[in-house]
Amino acid sequence: MNELRLNKFLAERLGMSRREADNAIDAGKVLVDGKPAVLGARIDKNTKVCYNGGMVPFDMGYTYLAVNKPINYVCSKKRQGETPTIYELLPKKYQDLKTVGRLDKDSSGLIILTNDGDFAYQHTHPKFAKEKQYEVTLNRDLSPLHQQMIADFGVDLPDGKSRLGLSHLDDGRKRWLVIMSEGRNRQIRRTFSAVGYTVKKLNRIQFGKYRLDGLASGKYVEIKP
Repeated sequence: MNELRLNKFLAERLGMSRREADNAIDAGKVLVDGKPAVLGARIDKNTKVCYNGGMVPFDMGYTYLAVNKPINYVCSKKRQGETPTIYELLPKKYQDLKTVGRLDKDSSGLIILTNDGDFAYQHTHPKFAKEKQYEVTLNRDLSPLHQQMIADFGVDLPDGKSRLGLSHLDDGRKRWLVIMSEGRNRQIRRTFSAVGYTVKKLNRIQFGKYRLDGLASGKYVEIKP
């Protein structure tokens, strides 16, 4: 009989990390066959698991959603002041999905949502090095010296060196295709800022094998893993 670790089961079914699942177990939010769950527990298809009073089915289909996030939206489920969230763009049936990584309020482009915890883990943990591509517009021309610093040598940031792949988007030096496989907080903006530039526009066009491919701003589409 196939068994799963309880935290892995919760992560996959509820779109949370395994650490979040362990925290939920430790906080008494999870019942197994009517009794408080314990860390390290294993379950099978005959086990009844409840989370926050709701039944968690053993067999469950997964949903994967690509959203073209507009600027001035946040990726959290709650509004930040008057700033709307991307969930306000989605119908009720998608409200329980969780974002795979984030884009900040001032950035736009591809964001993926899912209830598949393993998929989310494989697209966000640094060891999988999922490539991401962004269209970036700067406040002024990027000098060849600073281009070489960013692309070849890397720029020192408080959380470590940052090196970005750079390609021209046109004949000028303000618009760049930025390629990276990391995902540190506001890394692109901080990298350019460290050498004296301001990112005026940042639009993600690719995440792993997924691309926007003409998806209009504010729209969404189901995708396959």
